[in-house]
Amino acid sequence: MDELLKLLKHNALESPENLAKMLNLSAADVKARIADYEKTGIIRGYQAVVNEDQLSINKVTAVIEVKVTPEREGGFNSVADRISKFPEVQSLYLMSGTFDLLLFVSGKDLKEVAFFVSDKLATLKGVLSTATHFMLKTYKSNGVLMESQEGHERLKVSP
Repeated sequence: MDELLKLLKHNALESPENLAKMLNLSAADVKARIADYEKTGIIRGYQAVVNEDQLSINKVTAVIEVKVTPEREGGFNSVADRISKFPEVQSLYLMSGTFDLLLFVSGKDLKEVAFFVSDKLATLKGVLSTATHFMLKTYKSNGVLMESQEGHERLKVSP
């Protein structure tokens, strides 16, 4: 990954002028490269990392492992494509190991996520089994710590 993309991943709000200074480029070059990344689909969007644990919202997030039968035409891609179209699915990855796909799913409560798994996901052609894990607390997301480190120092132990 080039240095411009690394800087944008760390802070997408950084101005092109500051990025240009950090990279010894002109601001026009930085703007042109960013526009090219957006046009070619390398940059797919910009998002804020939000500590949802501090918000008063009713939301449940689950990590779901899915075992599938790859299809003759399209392999895992066609099953993953169907799953990705559900609005509950926030992220979807092809994995190695016991399960084939890893989903991050959200809903307003446990019941809504359970309904998604039992009535939508498990009934899809090609889905063999699922394992659902509910997220209870977020400590770190996208490389960002959700709590300040102040007051979390381990107590000193004396011999």
